Amino acid sequence: MTSKHKHGDPLPETVLRVKSLESLLIEKGLVEADALDALIDRYENKVGPKNGAKVVARAWVDADFRKRLLADATLAVAEFGYSGAQGEELIALENTDDVHNVVVCTLCSCYPWPVLGLPPVWYKSEPYRARVVREPRKVLEEFGTSLPESTEIRVWDSTAETRYLVVPKRPVGTEGMSEEELADLVNRDSMIGTRLADTPAMVKEA
Repeated sequence: MTSKHKHGDPLPETVLRVKSLESLLIEKGLVEADALDALIDRYENKVGPKNGAKVVARAWVDADFRKRLLADATLAVAEFGYSGAQGEELIALENTDDVHNVVVCTLCSCYPWPVLGLPPVWYKSEPYRARVVREPRKVLEEFGTSLPESTEIRVWDSTAETRYLVVPKRPVGTEGMSEEELADLVNRDSMIGTRLADTPAMVKEA
């Protein structure tokens, strides 16, 4: 969750159940707390999102791949070997100067695991699921994403059958960067639509 994000946590009952299960597993010696935290972090923030970042970077530099991705994202990402559960029907949404796409699952937490890994806690929270539909511009601002009033914001509702991958706009000043360098600019939230891709300066400061 980004530091600028103001949404609340999941429902207390859900948190309690997860914490109880986690405590039981640790108490039984089946898992170690540090190992569990590292595993969750790996799949929520590192492994999964890096898959999607590679797809986006390829779309930024390869016009033919971009066309294939927008025409049939499921087949296009399969070129990277990314497929399987939670990614059977994938649709790519391209952000432009005129249109900004953001993804939600209003009923639960449907999410494209093959390209984004595990869904973040805020994505599953009831406040995000309800508010991003009613007031998307305000929610984006809470993520630090301010868009011109002229930019249309489209909210896409994921389902058990269909999931979405947002292709963020390529940052300015990246013309001479390699595909690998560009992938480093693609953060997880930009592929959900709640943030923009990072700038080269932001990556250097990190």
